[in-house]
Amino acid sequence: MAVVEQLIRAESDGSISFGNYELPEKKKLENFEHNGDILKVKTFKDITKLECNENFVYESVPGTAVTGFKESDGGVEFTVEGVNDAQITLGLLESTEYSVFVNGTAIGKMSTNVGGKLNFSVELSDGSSAKVKIEK
Repeated sequence: MAVVEQLIRAESDGSISFGNYELPEKKKLENFEHNGDILKVKTFKDITKLECNENFVYESVPGTAVTGFKESDGGVEFTVEGVNDAQITLGLLESTEYSVFVNGTAIGKMSTNVGGKLNFSVELSDGSSAKVKIEK
């Protein structure tokens, strides 16, 4: 897997890929249309952030590259890559319990707060990747 050179792109399976943790300075791309939504991405070595229709969707510290990001009524799944362990925050349904899986292993059930944010960590190093699945 590699960083997303164009910052965000639509994939043939309907998912999106975004983020470039190799950038030394913050770059952003606004008004990216995908499935009737308007997406905005900001990314560089320290943070990657995605918004959809001006609503929070994803944030990682430090920055990451995300491929195959797909949301459904049951949750979200994607593959994340980075050079260091990442703290990831997702914008989901508020006050809802989700099961979190990393590389097929359950890391536990977690509940979103009143704002709908879910926080978890993923172990990454030197461009390694992890498959993440979050389901209700």
